[in-house]
Amino acid sequence: MTLAPIPTYAWVVPALPFVAAFLGLAAGRRFPGLIRPLAVLPTLAATALASWVAVAQGTGGVTERVARLLPVGPLEAYVGTRVDPLAATVGVMVCVVALLVQIYSSGYMASDPRYSSYAALVSLFTAAMLLVVYSADLIALLVGWEVMGICSYFLIGHHWETPGAQAAAVKAFVMTKLGDVPFLFGIFVLGLDAGSFRIGDVLAAAGAGQLEHAQAAALLLLGGVVGKSAQFPLHSWLPDAMAGPTPISALIHAATMVAAGVYLVARLYPVYLAAPVALAVLAVVAAVTMLGAALAALAQDDIKRVLAYSTVSQLAYMAGGLAVGAREASMFHLLAHAAFKALLFLAAGTVIHALGTNLMGEMGGLRRHMKTTFWTMTIGLAALAGLPPFAGFFSKEAILGAAEHAARHGGPVAAWAAWAVLVAGLVTVAVTAAYVTRLWLRTFFGRPAIERVAYEVPAVMAWPLVALAIPSALLGFLALRPDWLPARVGGDAALVPSSMTSALALLAASVGLLATHWVWRRDPAADPARVLGPLRRPCERAFSVDGLYEFLFVAPYRALVRLVRFTDDEVVDAYVRGSGVLARLAGAGLRLTQTGNVQTYLTGLLAGVVLIAISVVMAQ
Repeated sequence: MTLAPIPTYAWVVPALPFVAAFLGLAAGRRFPGLIRPLAVLPTLAATALASWVAVAQGTGGVTERVARLLPVGPLEAYVGTRVDPLAATVGVMVCVVALLVQIYSSGYMASDPRYSSYAALVSLFTAAMLLVVYSADLIALLVGWEVMGICSYFLIGHHWETPGAQAAAVKAFVMTKLGDVPFLFGIFVLGLDAGSFRIGDVLAAAGAGQLEHAQAAALLLLGGVVGKSAQFPLHSWLPDAMAGPTPISALIHAATMVAAGVYLVARLYPVYLAAPVALAVLAVVAAVTMLGAALAALAQDDIKRVLAYSTVSQLAYMAGGLAVGAREASMFHLLAHAAFKALLFLAAGTVIHALGTNLMGEMGGLRRHMKTTFWTMTIGLAALAGLPPFAGFFSKEAILGAAEHAARHGGPVAAWAAWAVLVAGLVTVAVTAAYVTRLWLRTFFGRPAIERVAYEVPAVMAWPLVALAIPSALLGFLALRPDWLPARVGGDAALVPSSMTSALALLAASVGLLATHWVWRRDPAADPARVLGPLRRPCERAFSVDGLYEFLFVAPYRALVRLVRFTDDEVVDAYVRGSGVLARLAGAGLRLTQTGNVQTYLTGLLAGVVLIAISVVMAQ
């Protein structure tokens, strides 16, 4: 039996959660008992079908089925699917994480009065990401890209009655839209150069060197990538997005939204290989982002904000890997990160659910009361820190090894850019180990700062943690097989880390881990971040990037608004008000003559006649 024809029907994968979203909204009020099945079962079916598509696709070749959608000037837009090994693998990742988030949410959001709309939006969010993954045309991909943006707005602002959620939703929407403007023009440039918006035609034109404006297109597309994947300077929306429900944080950080940016670069990688300037810019952005976000994570007290800045930093690893030519290693890190970051956010959600607080300063000693959460989160944190033999070790060190190779022997990017990625990556390893250890110790060890009754969460929330802990622990071993994982993401070699970079990274991780543990042991009740001294405040405020935006953009805009308002109120409206005052004065003067007394009118008439007569006599 052959499974080869199955990818033809890959369009059903995003269609299932899309239909579930509308069914969930329709049934939400009339049939509340259907919400959970409508949230979970279609996503389960999409996961099964995505897995079937991945198996049928195998480790090579491309299956593409398109239909003409509409003409766009001299070009045409198509709707359809393009399934290659990368798309098939990432599609499975998206469906699995979305399924586990929906299952987890059925317990976490059980008492939420707006659970029906929440579940429907999660399904629509999943469908939009799957459209980005499988789309065969850049215009159709753009539709999924933008639908994700509006879904993130509604989901981040789910608790719209709180000012923090309102502000976070607006900030996320505006900052990602800022990146989407150049992204749209980048799609236009690619389409005009290639003569088609079909991804296959664009890649063929890039491979043949027929893109006249590859540099401009790649740089414009980076605007959307930087916005969606929360890279510097459009990164500050992601930590604020923690105002949304915790399961949404897991979905955004692990499998949708932020993953879309780096996936797009990998999807259009031949375009970037033809644009070395764009790769150099990506390398610099990645180097700055990975280290800056890691330092910011080291000083946060909110457990979700620690993980949020961690996501920004880990996405920068993927971007750095793409910049130095390690497409397979970057996509492997995308898969590993999806597993352990979804695990970490969901585990953080169980802690928040049990204690009712996000602040690590109010936690402590939870390992005795929340054993499932403790062990699964320990696996996730070890994978995040890049400790062997967990998945993060293999994926992260493969990127660092590729950066070392590009720095020493050349690659698609200049040597200085590769060195920047390598040095920043190694320093970030130490900082990552430090904030991971700090989170682990402050959450699960020591004495609770505030006495609370902690409890293990229900099974519907615990089993997703166990399911995600398995790939977080074991996925890295698959990278050692050159005939499986690299082939699944489009490569042709095993992702074995470099011995030198692995040794340096392990040394850096050990230094960060042991130094943090030593500081904590000296005073378990105090925050290890205190050793940052005067640097703690800037790190806690993420180096005041938002303050810089406030100074450069918001304050001048507000000043301009005040000037316009003053001009409108005191200049334009002054003439209107003045004409009204003049009319009122004239009316008041005229009113003095209109007394209603006949004798007064006759006296005035007689006086007028006398004056006229006198004037006539004098004139003679």
